[in-house]
Amino acid sequence: MLRRNSFRLPRHPASVGLARRRVRDHLADWGHGPDDRALTDAVLVVSELATNVIRHGPLREREFEVAVTALADGSCLIEVSDEDRREPRPRVVGEWEEHGRGLHLVEHLATAWGVWSRGRHGKTVWALVLAST
Repeated sequence: MLRRNSFRLPRHPASVGLARRRVRDHLADWGHGPDDRALTDAVLVVSELATNVIRHGPLREREFEVAVTALADGSCLIEVSDEDRREPRPRVVGEWEEHGRGLHLVEHLATAWGVWSRGRHGKTVWALVLAST
């Protein structure tokens, strides 16, 4: 079974916590328990990706979109879309202290992650978090 939900949030720091709660609630409603590693990792991934949109997204952008998909095997696909056409990239080690470790954390937690272009409408950063084994 495949379940998906998407929602838009204002580009505001308070939206990071709201994105975490909504993803956690959707996954819990779909059968992921509080001790499920896929749920906790997905919540952390959405937090990092939403934070990147808020910190680095275009100033003219008022909203961004978050989507969570629960796959039949228990894995989760997280997608965060904004209007920025630039691809995010992990920082080099020397920049960590100044700019954070968000994408390195996503890279560590996700089995795969990447960027889908939406053409002139920006991009979607996605991450696949595998089910607990």
